[in-house]
Amino acid sequence: MHMENSCVQLPIVRITGGTAVSVSDLLAIEEPLEIRIGYGPAPARTIQNLAVTMRTPGDDESLALGFLFTEGIIPNADSVDRIEHVFTSCYEDRQNAIQVTLKEGLMPDLGKADRNFYASSSCGVCGKASIAAIRTVSRASKPNRDADPIDPRLILELPGRLAGVQRIFADTGGLHAAALFDEKAELLLVKEDVGRHNALDKLIGSALRSLPASFTRSILLLSGRASFELVQKAAMAGIPIIAAVGAPSSLAASLAEEFGITLIGFLRPSRFNIYSVTDRIQLPVYETI
Repeated sequence: MHMENSCVQLPIVRITGGTAVSVSDLLAIEEPLEIRIGYGPAPARTIQNLAVTMRTPGDDESLALGFLFTEGIIPNADSVDRIEHVFTSCYEDRQNAIQVTLKEGLMPDLGKADRNFYASSSCGVCGKASIAAIRTVSRASKPNRDADPIDPRLILELPGRLAGVQRIFADTGGLHAAALFDEKAELLLVKEDVGRHNALDKLIGSALRSLPASFTRSILLLSGRASFELVQKAAMAGIPIIAAVGAPSSLAASLAEEFGITLIGFLRPSRFNIYSVTDRIQLPVYETI
């Protein structure tokens, strides 16, 4: 993969109608940022991990400051002595930890973080206080790849089938949906929520109770984009194929490849892109470009 600024260039397979083309696509980079706060007397500063948020790298200082202010942890920017990236023990984390050090004599309102942030976070990562804690997906097993490849025409039908049952969205236009289909594109379950992570949690929780064996030969359809957290949740359930109407992030594509998940993005009535594990889709004849 080739990185430039806030994007990464990734080789993909683009299926349009009855043709498959090998091309490259630009994905927005998604990486975790661990936010820490330092406070107390200078000789013995207390350093505390507050949270991890997924973001596109860049302007991390503003992100950290804005987070502390909007969560009520600090009253204003004048409370801050300095903001700097800090070393982490894992090289792959690069500069993905940032520390906001307060001026001496100023104490953060950490109770606000406990009440407001951890309790209300709708994503699977942001309630965790360190980057090391986000890879809970490591205990997930890779989905089976023995099944026959799926006809791409079935994938193209998924958004239309979801639209037919996404009743609340039709009324309000403001909800995300997560739907589970079998390998013949028959709808098994659909859940909606204002938070896309919540919608998927509802779907997986419901399937665990009513269709516990459905995950291993299923297709997950997401009404929005595919982020790291959503791929992580699907991996925990052993779902082999994720199709998203929107774009995947760079970290979502990397995680899908790592855990043997077929990740599809930009699903439209006549085309879609495959970002990882193409062999689960019956590819049309390749077109030379």
